[in-house]
Amino acid sequence: MGNSTKLKVGDWVEVLSKEEILRTLDSKGQLDGMPFMPEMFQYCGQKFQVHKRGHKSCDPDFFSRRIGAAVHFQARCDGSAHGSCQAGCLLTWKDEWLKPAQPGASSSTQLVKIESPASNGNSANASGCTEADVWANAKSPGPEGPETVYVCQTTQVPHAGKLLKWWDLRQYIEDYTSGNVTLWRLFKGFVYSSYYNLSNAGIGVGPAMRWFYDLACPLWRGSKWPRKVGTIPTGSPTPIASLNLQPGELVRVKSHEEILKTVNVDYKNRGLHFDAEMVPYCGGSYKVLSSVTKAIDEKSGKMVKMKTPCIILDSVICQAQYSACRMFCPKSTWAYWREIWLERVDAQLHIHGNKTDRAGTEGTGTWAEKVISGS
Repeated sequence: MGNSTKLKVGDWVEVLSKEEILRTLDSKGQLDGMPFMPEMFQYCGQKFQVHKRGHKSCDPDFFSRRIGAAVHFQARCDGSAHGSCQAGCLLTWKDEWLKPAQPGASSSTQLVKIESPASNGNSANASGCTEADVWANAKSPGPEGPETVYVCQTTQVPHAGKLLKWWDLRQYIEDYTSGNVTLWRLFKGFVYSSYYNLSNAGIGVGPAMRWFYDLACPLWRGSKWPRKVGTIPTGSPTPIASLNLQPGELVRVKSHEEILKTVNVDYKNRGLHFDAEMVPYCGGSYKVLSSVTKAIDEKSGKMVKMKTPCIILDSVICQAQYSACRMFCPKSTWAYWREIWLERVDAQLHIHGNKTDRAGTEGTGTWAEKVISGS
């Protein structure tokens, strides 16, 4: 297998049959450390357009990892084999699980439903992996404890990829040549990164530089300085609001300044991190996609149950444009919002899309940042 795929954004591929994919997997249901998860069987035989080349991914410590020969579609995990996890991660597809396809041609691979009694996937094959193995390996094989430890593509990123240093320029070349990132986005990312590092160099010009950034950002249709500190001291309670938002409702994200009044100096509101990657969406209006009450912690593999639900908004994803060690990560994780950061909008009085375009979202996209256990 090559280290990188030749597939680019916009290419069409077809997912192989269940039997063909099982032949590529080891006894753990993995290929090069990347699991093929039970939630992915439903896509066998279907055709997709490549959304991003998955040549890198951020790990649980938010460093980049190089992933060999993989792509992403607009297909997300439904959590059905992982305790009904609601994170909705963008699935990673290794090249060996795909074949080239034409958008108008009929699929040559027959779609096999995982519940089909005629093909239960439990006959041995050359790899020694069966469908039952794939299901069994969705959980840790260790001793059963009070909490189940899950194994998924997100928890396995450190095992499936090598550490990728931020200064490795090859990744940015691939970001551009694959179609993941435009040349303009690359330029803006490098300008911000350089500006951020200089403003934090301890030479006493940081405040002035951040003031100038806020003044000049309209020139490139950008957001104001994205890493401003919250106003609430650490240890003090942060405010709460309950809107009982439902899927399909239209909401406006409050301004960055309004949100800063609800988070502490660690950028958190009751454990949920308000990340710089969420700033471009401030002031925009979006539809509520879902309410999240539980998701698998990427580091421990345990299910995190949230005392206060988080809100996911349609098309509002992490774009990894302000993240030093994971710049331009194609993972497209959902941004998680507290209801106090949102307000309802009268759909009849709002022209949807003006702010979304400014934010530069890329299609309908798990965490934007970590959700702390017990939040």
